[in-house]
Amino acid sequence: MTYFPKISDIEKAAETIKQVTEVTPLLNSIRLSKYFGADIFLKREDLHRVRSYKIRGAFNKISSLTTVQRNAGVVCASAGNHAQGVAFACNHLKIKATIFMPAVTPKQKVEQTKLFGDSWVTIILEGDIFDDSYSAAKEFCIKQKSFFIHPFDDPKVIEGQATVGLKLLDQIKKPLDYIFVAVGGGGLASGLTSVFKTLSPKTKIIGVEPEGAASMKTSIDNNKNTTLATIDKFIDGAAVKRVGDLTFDICKNHLYKMVTVPEGKVCQIILDLYNRDAIVVEPAGALSIAALDLFLEELEGKQVACVIGGSNNDITRTAEIKERALLYGKLKHYFIIRFPQRPGALKEFVVDILGPTDDITHFEYSKKSSKENAPAVVGIELKHPTDLAPLLKRMKEKIFFGDYLNDKPDLFQYLV
Repeated sequence: MTYFPKISDIEKAAETIKQVTEVTPLLNSIRLSKYFGADIFLKREDLHRVRSYKIRGAFNKISSLTTVQRNAGVVCASAGNHAQGVAFACNHLKIKATIFMPAVTPKQKVEQTKLFGDSWVTIILEGDIFDDSYSAAKEFCIKQKSFFIHPFDDPKVIEGQATVGLKLLDQIKKPLDYIFVAVGGGGLASGLTSVFKTLSPKTKIIGVEPEGAASMKTSIDNNKNTTLATIDKFIDGAAVKRVGDLTFDICKNHLYKMVTVPEGKVCQIILDLYNRDAIVVEPAGALSIAALDLFLEELEGKQVACVIGGSNNDITRTAEIKERALLYGKLKHYFIIRFPQRPGALKEFVVDILGPTDDITHFEYSKKSSKENAPAVVGIELKHPTDLAPLLKRMKEKIFFGDYLNDKPDLFQYLV
């Protein structure tokens, strides 16, 4: 029999997690509402003490364990937010936990996990992506005879995440037409879908994944749960090679649509939220908003909610976030420039080739020979995307152009 969460179980989960969760606000976004001609609300799940909705599922699951299971200790694998939820829950319930996290997890998430878990939690950094940590955690569980707390593919976890849906229904004054939600493993999307399918069936749930880790969309398109060979790890909170079997079944049958958005677009949303709304989000937390313009005509005049899933963003990632946003907006471009080996060549490039608002942001050159021309890798930031064509024209006319690197992924990966 196919699993589908019952409202009675979700209501029970809501009662269980009351002691550790906040009633996170549902805020109308004046900026987004004006732009889309709709009532756009942000469900601020980033405002929990652990700064993400993951505390809901983690605490509900761990609270359901028997005394024997608790005494054996628990284990989990996480790219960050589930780890913090488990750590907080175990500290609160006085249960020992071992948490596996990818070695590339932002330092901020690792430190927060240590803070919330205190002496009850041991952290092991393992592998490059969530799936590596997951495999290591499962092996550890078998050896230590501990109990594994899955980040998304577990009924109690899904029921815990589903409590977001109950709160949305309590807070919204008019029925919601659309809900946009980020999808990593699919726990939150499954939970929301189960609530609204039962209590507000006209509400359309739209799942959003990063283009570089589209495991749910790929699985739905293939009509079977599919493991991706490789993924882009940048949006770490939503980067999994394989979604849950339970969550896949629910999302496949009940989501209105499953879409993907480019990582660079997500980065621009992060910057817009920070600069224009004073809201700090992590990459996965911005996914839901990044998909709004894919439904521009559908949304006009509608009631829309975007779930902001988390705000565990490491400030050291800011430079990369800005870089990816500029690249997505076609404002940052990298070239190989062939500089003539003569005095004044650099000055000529700056004065005669660069436009008045073009800015050199990267320059790498070393004179190693007496050849007529020598290459330099140059990064240029433009004021407008339309400035690229005239820049290229001037480069070629003056015989400075060597190559354009943005569309050469094998070379470009070493720059970004």
